[in-house]
Amino acid sequence: MRRPRPAVSLRWKISLTVTAVCCAVAAVLGVLVHNAVARQTVGQVRKETRADLDTALDLFEYGTSREGINSVLDPPELPDALRKLVRKGRRGSMVGSYRGRPVMWAAAPADDQIMAVWSPYGNTRWTLDKFDTAIWGSAVLAAAAVAAAGLFLARHISRRLTSTAAVARRISAGDLDARVGETAGRSPRGGRAAQDELAAVAAALDSMAATLQSRLQAEQRFTADVAHELRTPLTGILASAALLPEGRPKEMINDRLRALHRLTEDLLEISRLDCGIEHADLAAYELGPLVLRSVRATGLEADVWIRADTVVETDRRRLDRILANLVLNAHRHGRPPVTVTVDAPPGGTPTIEVRDHGPGYSAELLHHGPQRFRTDAPGRGRGHGLGLTIAVGQAAVLGTDLHFGNAPDGGARAVLTFPPQPSPDTP
Repeated sequence: MRRPRPAVSLRWKISLTVTAVCCAVAAVLGVLVHNAVARQTVGQVRKETRADLDTALDLFEYGTSREGINSVLDPPELPDALRKLVRKGRRGSMVGSYRGRPVMWAAAPADDQIMAVWSPYGNTRWTLDKFDTAIWGSAVLAAAAVAAAGLFLARHISRRLTSTAAVARRISAGDLDARVGETAGRSPRGGRAAQDELAAVAAALDSMAATLQSRLQAEQRFTADVAHELRTPLTGILASAALLPEGRPKEMINDRLRALHRLTEDLLEISRLDCGIEHADLAAYELGPLVLRSVRATGLEADVWIRADTVVETDRRRLDRILANLVLNAHRHGRPPVTVTVDAPPGGTPTIEVRDHGPGYSAELLHHGPQRFRTDAPGRGRGHGLGLTIAVGQAAVLGTDLHFGNAPDGGARAVLTFPPQPSPDTP
């Protein structure tokens, strides 16, 4: 198997890209400048050498000579390519060597011989080498400076993106008060402090969080108001229904009224959980007997298995509420037998598992979690979907983790995991 390549952060990607582009530009400019300077410098030496060649040919024609002109007939050091060119009756120039020193040769036919003139080329070559060194040194310094600037800019961009991503994760986790805060003092349409793209993303995220928060608060207020408004008349109707004569109509009316009353109480409980005003009243309990009493209090048939017992810090009333909702959901939407298993492995975390043998939870519930007023799992019946939502909310108040899953051999599983409990020997 291939090992996955280590991820490269955006900061280093930007920095390396900027550095690569800078190096490429510096290399192209260095080559262009080198060629231009070399062409001009070498061209000047070639021009002077050709001028000396014209003078040497004139003097050769008259059979005279002059000091200051380095002319030679048929020199053995003349480059072969230049010698062949002159044998064809043409003249030319080429860099070569003479007595171990670099020179610029210029040669032309002179009767049946070759007239060659040379000019010193060592200083010219040294000048070009020094110029090339200066070019590449400047290019390296420029690339280093641009790389440092690119790294600083990329770090700034990466930090802002990381901050925005962290706020987005907090919002996804339910913290709708989280804000990026980068849009302070910026006009949404530009101006003196115009937004850049990252600030625009931050502004959009803050706006989305504010919109979600306002809508959620409106929904919470609506739920609480409806529940409060229904509670009083329902209590009166229940009292009035008790005065009806005994019979099947009275039983049906009371059954529907009790269901509506439970729904109202569930809405009130959810509104309190949403507002975050619920706090657990913790006390020490033996987990096994506590679960056994809670399940029996539901009046529903369920097998309780205590594999290992321990003492936990919890709120008995809230734990009763969680277990009652899980067992009731298993009976309504699953199939028997319903089992409740208590386990507390040594050195591990205590857990309570509620399982039925029905069709299991839907993929949407497993992915998104319980959603109020929605129980559309195929084969798991219908309902208002508040039971599991309340169980999740109460578990959060207790500081426990409620996880939903499906058993490999079929059936829905809800596992309530307690935080690690202190050892009894711990002072």
